[in-house]
Amino acid sequence: MSEQPATPTEETCGESGILPDDLPQGAASPGAAPAKKKRSILSRLVTLGILAGGAAWLVHFVHETIAYEKTEDAYITGHIHRISPGVGGPVTKVLANENDQVKAGQLLAEIDPLEFDIMRQKIEAAKAQSIAREAQAKAALDQAKAESMQADAQIASADAQVKQIEAQLELANINYNRNRNLSRGDTRAVSEAELDTTRGIVASTTATLDGAKASLAAAEAKKKTSEAAVEAAAAEIQAAKANTEAQVAALRDAQRQYDYSKIIAPADGYVGNKNIETGNRVQAGQPVFALVENDVWVVANFKETQLKGMKPGQEVDISVDALDGKTFKGRIDSISPSTGAQFALLPPDNATGNFTKVVQRVPVKITFDAASIQDSLANLLPGLSTVIRVKVK
Repeated sequence: MSEQPATPTEETCGESGILPDDLPQGAASPGAAPAKKKRSILSRLVTLGILAGGAAWLVHFVHETIAYEKTEDAYITGHIHRISPGVGGPVTKVLANENDQVKAGQLLAEIDPLEFDIMRQKIEAAKAQSIAREAQAKAALDQAKAESMQADAQIASADAQVKQIEAQLELANINYNRNRNLSRGDTRAVSEAELDTTRGIVASTTATLDGAKASLAAAEAKKKTSEAAVEAAAAEIQAAKANTEAQVAALRDAQRQYDYSKIIAPADGYVGNKNIETGNRVQAGQPVFALVENDVWVVANFKETQLKGMKPGQEVDISVDALDGKTFKGRIDSISPSTGAQFALLPPDNATGNFTKVVQRVPVKITFDAASIQDSLANLLPGLSTVIRVKVK
């Protein structure tokens, strides 16, 4: 019988210089089966890992889709004051520079106040004149009232004198008529001399009465004159008071303009957009500074289809692009009463017939949690882009 060829082993292969990898394709080495089994287990584990990761990602995606609403159309905003002078004139001082931190009430720049100071002094002088005129009118009023009281006394005295003389005249007429009757007839109880005496008394009493009536008329005329003087003095006082009040108002306006020559910071914040230098001539209302307050918030524009589950107070994750996506905590403060398109300069008019349905966006105000931004407040600048994630369920 012929001998069967021996199966190559590691020893024979080592002796002959033939390695197991050099064996023919149909020949199998003793360790090939375990290695193949290990590779099969590893591939299964990798496959299971991929499937588990995919399942986890799918669960996370579904959870994010159901529980959260997101938008990238969101920006940090804040109070930005456009500072402009209330009066025009040459600038004498500029005390603030770009990016300076300032406090409320701090002097930023000053306009030459000389013109306004001169105006104020002129009005103060006019006010003093008006006050003096008012005092003079009051003195005239007091004098007119005194003359009126004196005229009243004269009228009363003249009236009493007239009445007294009228009584005397009446008595004189009675005596004259009696004497005249007694002087007639045969008896002639009264002489012509006595009759002439009584006649003279009547005449003199009549003349005295006429003088008393003239004095009464003069006193009454003086009364009317004093009353007119009282009315004129009162009118002069009213005119002087009105002029004084006008001068006071003008002085307040001059003081206001003088105060406006100093450009003051209206709030705490940082100076930006500086547009003023010493020697410039500025006009009233011309923007010269912008002041950005430290208080910031986010305005996020959500699609109208995302608003169903939103309400004030819900938690928000705020990711800021400029800070490498650093996330801060916040809450919904309020939702705009209208879409952003309605606040545009030219709102769309769909009634024209040229209608294309576009999903509208609604601004939502989101405030930062104070503790969350405590260390990054200086880096949260108005205008920075953010990504908003609102937990709605």
